[in-house]
Amino acid sequence: MRTTEDTFSSVSDVIERLRGVDYLSDAAIAGVVFLAGKLGKPILVEGPAGVGKTELAKCVAEISGAKLIRLQCYEGLDESKALYEWNYKKQLLRIQADREHESDWATVESDIFSEEFLLTRPLLEAIRSTEPVVLLIDEVDRIEIEAEALLLEILSDFQVSIPELGTITAKQRPLVFLTSNNTRELSEALKRRCLYLHVDYPSLEREEEIVRVRVPEIDEALASQVAKVVASIRNLDIKKAPSISETIDWARTLLFLGRNEVTPEVIGETLHVLLKYQGDIAKARKDLGVDGPTHPLGLKRP
Repeated sequence: MRTTEDTFSSVSDVIERLRGVDYLSDAAIAGVVFLAGKLGKPILVEGPAGVGKTELAKCVAEISGAKLIRLQCYEGLDESKALYEWNYKKQLLRIQADREHESDWATVESDIFSEEFLLTRPLLEAIRSTEPVVLLIDEVDRIEIEAEALLLEILSDFQVSIPELGTITAKQRPLVFLTSNNTRELSEALKRRCLYLHVDYPSLEREEEIVRVRVPEIDEALASQVAKVVASIRNLDIKKAPSISETIDWARTLLFLGRNEVTPEVIGETLHVLLKYQGDIAKARKDLGVDGPTHPLGLKRP
């Protein structure tokens, strides 16, 4: 089985190449990605929603020239949607056609349980791929704990057992990312098979840098104000804090509106870009003093 150990030459190589696709990684993130390639182990990436967990997998696929295969997890996900299933309608048509030719059942059975009737889902697709693959198992905490057993054989041996066809072993070892928003505790068996990475909201300085990289036309002063306001909002007791992508959207919004300075009025007019619950918007307006005579961030009123 081919491995991914030669994908990156060093931690610095990971940082540099990720920056080339506008993903600003620190040494902790890059170090885990580097070791995952060397050790051939999956990465369990936990952290709040919107901090770049999924984006990390996408960017690693891009810089490594690998095919990205994504399994989006959800409650009720089962083997037929994650691994494989048989094309029952096509099998039925074949059975009906074979009846006309009076084929014996053994012949029909060997025919309908063949590759022609197999519907490949993301996990099996990743196992069978002959080209390099980054397998993204997104929001793994959304599946029931019983369904985690489906992943264990994949993550341990990178093989799949199909009763009708036998065991299919990977020709190359995918680089696997499992993301979790911590909505439930994952099993110890799953965690043991993974390297662990926690990604949190960036520091004020790093988020300012992210804004400047992703919105290159913004000036440093406005980028700094954007990062400070977002950091203040995240410190509020609200239902859903702004994600990094929403910070970037807000910065672009200000430019589209021709704003070169963040003022309380501007915040009030555009909070809906950062916050998606009316209760959060109302609390932010109140706690940030958007409608009051003074502003706790020291922002100037026009």
